[in-house]
Amino acid sequence: MIGGRDSSETARDPRGFAVKFYTEDGNWDLVGNNLPVFFIRDAIKFPDVIHALKPDPVSFHQEPSRIFDFMANTPESMHMLTFLFSPRGIPVDYRHQQGFGVNTYKMVNARGETVLVKYHWQPKSGVGCLTEDEAQAVQAKELGHASMDLYQAIDRGDFPQWDLLVQTMSDDEHPELDFDPLDDTKTWPEDRFPLRHVGTMTLDRNVDNFYAESEQIAFGTGVLVDGLDFSDDKMLIGRTFSYSDTQRYRVGPNYLQLPVNMPKNAKVSTNQRDGQMTYVVDGNEAGENTHVNYEPSSHPGANREAPYPAHVEQGPTISGKLTRRQIPRANDYAQAADRYRTMMQWERDDLVHNLVGLLGKCERYTQARMVWHLLLVDPDYGTRVGAGLGITADDVKKLAPLPNQPLTEDDRQRLGHLGDARPRAAGGTTLTGSVPVRRLADMPDSIASQLVSVPASGNGDGHRVPLEEVALVKR
Repeated sequence: MIGGRDSSETARDPRGFAVKFYTEDGNWDLVGNNLPVFFIRDAIKFPDVIHALKPDPVSFHQEPSRIFDFMANTPESMHMLTFLFSPRGIPVDYRHQQGFGVNTYKMVNARGETVLVKYHWQPKSGVGCLTEDEAQAVQAKELGHASMDLYQAIDRGDFPQWDLLVQTMSDDEHPELDFDPLDDTKTWPEDRFPLRHVGTMTLDRNVDNFYAESEQIAFGTGVLVDGLDFSDDKMLIGRTFSYSDTQRYRVGPNYLQLPVNMPKNAKVSTNQRDGQMTYVVDGNEAGENTHVNYEPSSHPGANREAPYPAHVEQGPTISGKLTRRQIPRANDYAQAADRYRTMMQWERDDLVHNLVGLLGKCERYTQARMVWHLLLVDPDYGTRVGAGLGITADDVKKLAPLPNQPLTEDDRQRLGHLGDARPRAAGGTTLTGSVPVRRLADMPDSIASQLVSVPASGNGDGHRVPLEEVALVKR
């Protein structure tokens, strides 16, 4: 997401995970990442988070002090940071990578009834990730190991597969939850909103030309078909406005005319004309009147608008004032705590190691604020990172909350016991993405494993781990 086209495939960086469905009603793009949450919940901050993660505009070097300066002032990022700086931030390869829609969408039935939905892709071969040291060892020998691994697996007939699963929730505000279901920094507990299997995707051929089929393919969250819709997720709405503009800039104004982006199982009839690199005129082959590129018209053979298939009214009744303010159920620390405690011990160790190493390159005030956040997430989490930086709970307990920072009552009580508070109550018995991570040594079929000689660890069996069965860190 952050690195350029030829950056190393072992970089710690969210991987995009997008699938284009060529349906009989037109194309549907399911666009997400390999991690189930994001750094921010308000699309207006999207340019800022990207700027913080990208290289310094003067030195053109990616600086931890810029990254963590932004994150330390963005409490909602703690859940994503706990994912990203654990081994899950570096998938071992693409075949062993999860995918998530991240945002909350809607499904609409024939009666106009709606449900909220989240999408998940689970690799049938299991989830595998790299530690920082393993990633550096792989990178020393090959920058594009993941693409090589995927290409060779498909070429030899070992076709990778992912199960598509959905979680659904009634389309209302759900005041019984301690988080907002439209918040993209949150996941939905699977014990309360179980995963339902929809189908399986199989990659059974390699592209004939990488540039034509991979580089020029264009995705957008606004590419939907009947029965699928947006929710009021603010990040999703922002992405929907921006993605099509991005593709027009990146590929060209007629990117939808490229074979890889055109519908394969539905007829296209529009009044779009001209622009750079145009080579298709809708309706030419069907004998439509190509002199008319507007609607309505009485001329013979002109395009007429089809009856709109959606309902005049759908979903719940909503009332209230239109405001611009933070969501009331921010609850920025609870799910990050659940994530930390459901990790295997080697994942926690690598997470702490990575954060200490990068925060060690930051200013002291950034280090202190990050330790303050992590102590609020989980006492063990913050204490371990703080120990690596030489910062104790006593050093940061006098820090005030950030301006306008929303805190739960539990958060406020923990501020008075920073460093020695009890572990938070679990938010559910099974968390989204709680599939154990397999270590590199347990994946001999991966190119990454063949590049690096490592002893077998015996970790990971591919089954989900209920929260109550995870051995919590002793405190």
